Amino acid sequence: METIQRINHYTAYRPRPFTREERATVTILFGGLTWKHERLIQGVMHNLGYRAQPLPNITRADLDAGKELIDVGACCPTIFTTGNLVNFLKSEVAALGRDEVVKRYVFLTAGACGPCRFGQYHESYTMALDGLGLRDFRLFLLAQNQLDQGATHGGGLEINLPLSLGLIWAILCADVLTDLEYMTRPYEVVPGETDRVMRESIEYLYDVFRRRPQEKLQGGKLKVFAWHVLTDYFTDALREVRKRWDTIRVDRLQVKPKVKITGEFWLQTHEGDGNYNIKRWLEQEGAEVIPPPIAVWLDYLLHSPITSEEWKGAERNRKKIALIRALEHIYHFVYNRFRRALGNLPYELPDQEELKQLAKPYYHYELRGGEGHMLVGKALYAYRHKKAHMICELSPYSCMPNTMSIGAMANVLGRYPDLLYAPIEIKGDAEVHALSRCQMILTEAKRRAQAEFEDALAKTGLTVEAIRRYEERYPEVQRSTYRIPHYGYAGTAANYVMHLARKMR
Repeated sequence: METIQRINHYTAYRPRPFTREERATVTILFGGLTWKHERLIQGVMHNLGYRAQPLPNITRADLDAGKELIDVGACCPTIFTTGNLVNFLKSEVAALGRDEVVKRYVFLTAGACGPCRFGQYHESYTMALDGLGLRDFRLFLLAQNQLDQGATHGGGLEINLPLSLGLIWAILCADVLTDLEYMTRPYEVVPGETDRVMRESIEYLYDVFRRRPQEKLQGGKLKVFAWHVLTDYFTDALREVRKRWDTIRVDRLQVKPKVKITGEFWLQTHEGDGNYNIKRWLEQEGAEVIPPPIAVWLDYLLHSPITSEEWKGAERNRKKIALIRALEHIYHFVYNRFRRALGNLPYELPDQEELKQLAKPYYHYELRGGEGHMLVGKALYAYRHKKAHMICELSPYSCMPNTMSIGAMANVLGRYPDLLYAPIEIKGDAEVHALSRCQMILTEAKRRAQAEFEDALAKTGLTVEAIRRYEERYPEVQRSTYRIPHYGYAGTAANYVMHLARKMR
């Protein structure tokens, strides 16, 4: 007698609806950026009436939790972020019970496609939810390249211009403040002042985003867009923030190598155990870090369609290309307004066309995985413009796009053998090996920074004692918000000497 066997076919994860009526009682969880970005994003969400909460910062325990529940071949950002969600849900289940957690929370994360496994993060999340017995927990994806995606399944979350522009503006504000943080802390005279002012500034800006005027978020899309671009609401807030930073005194005669961080998006952005806390570690080792702004990634997303349209036929798609270029100009206009509000201290955005041309002989810009050609382009940009003494590229273990970039960099180093480049592969549990490798390159970067400083003193005929006497007479040059122009040296101390030499004439 024939036996009929029941077959359970695979079905893709589909969340239960998140309804508009649930907004008042359901909390939207999110994460993956720095605590500064996430706090301002929380302000945007609260402004629009959502309950929102960032996940706790990543720890080593999240790596262990992720390894237990998802594919062992996953890259470390996937394992860390999945473990982060898992550990949070476990703690909430222990406190509230399974059914209450499923009812009270949803998780919102960015989605993507392409060769990078970032496009499959949500699969890892659902695998982990299955393992936890939380299959009916709701997970929603936010496309990175669509400002107006409408309501999600059930209408509980509406991805529209007030939300999308608020998120982008929050990210840009956090970016320019992060630049200020990293160029101040290595030189602060009173230890801890930078961190204290940073926390105060972010809390102030959180309130600014939470209080965005509702009447400016109503009406047509053009009106909402124009208000965000032209209003002084955000720039006035940043000017107020700048006053707080005025109070920090710095000593720029400390000679420190500048280290530009590049790499996979999550690893280069993260501040914590997920990347061995490498930015703080570099500062402890005597370096000044140039952090990677998320704004460059958004600029890349905005610029990339131009290349695609040119491939299809620049003449035929002229109007579309012109529209994208106009949006690029507006984007840079907004970012530069924020920089000016902070005294032009934050770094300018690199020109995407220049990054593309710099990388072109080594990495084709149509290879879109991960950061694409930008890793090569940013390394050469920092080297040729003397923005940094050293490049530290953070790559997840077994990341295909980053492996391609590192391979291309071998060719770059053949052409530019004095470019200091430290590719660090991060697995999450090989800290000593990674930091030791970075330390070797950093030693040479320190030597170069010292040589630059001595060269600047020799050129100007100044001495450290003469500069100290000038600082006593004009203490404003020791404010953290005092801008030091770029005189062709990578190091802050050397440029400071050149600048004071001109003022002391």
